[in-house]
Amino acid sequence: MSGVSVKICGLSHPEHVSAAVAAGAGYVGFVFFPKSPRNVSIETARALALEVPVGVAKVALVVNADDAFLDRLVAEVPLDFLQLHGQESPERVAEVKARYGLPVMKAVGVAGPEDLAKLDTYMRVADQILVDAKPPKDANLPGGNGVAFDWRLIAGRRWPVPWMLAGGLSRDNVAEAVRITGARQVDLSSAVETAPGQKDSGLIHAFLDTVKAI
Repeated sequence: MSGVSVKICGLSHPEHVSAAVAAGAGYVGFVFFPKSPRNVSIETARALALEVPVGVAKVALVVNADDAFLDRLVAEVPLDFLQLHGQESPERVAEVKARYGLPVMKAVGVAGPEDLAKLDTYMRVADQILVDAKPPKDANLPGGNGVAFDWRLIAGRRWPVPWMLAGGLSRDNVAEAVRITGARQVDLSSAVETAPGQKDSGLIHAFLDTVKAI
């Protein structure tokens, strides 16, 4: 084993959750964002989450969600993490942590050196940071766009909280991404799909096998 933990995000069907668990994923992610092809209802997520064994972290990805939605989400779906993937301020991150008592993962988009200061800011309030590629200007989605950023921007960086690398990772480049950045956790979605939102169990297993060989 490489010691690199994998999060498979945007799961919406039982067979793909099972594939992620069987292949050795450390995290499974459910998307609550209506514009996304990976969006699931609270009812669907609850059914999926109840099948996830202890030891695999269940993550809810939300985008600028209000308390009313989060109240219902946390009450109905057994979760281990809330992933804030919008324009949530550091104050909002702290507020969500305090209100729900769940670890919060904050996604921060990176495109250039000017974005790195935001990582340090959010490290002070979030339990984990998802270092993601900043979405293209014309993108409808804040993540899951299959684009990468220049990994050299964060080469050799050390941060006080756990962090996860995301953005355009695939079987072909994950080893290089880990080598350059030193990431011990990686997140992906589109690389294990045959079409947007259509996960593939074989691709999930193949990606996890690639990571184990790093």
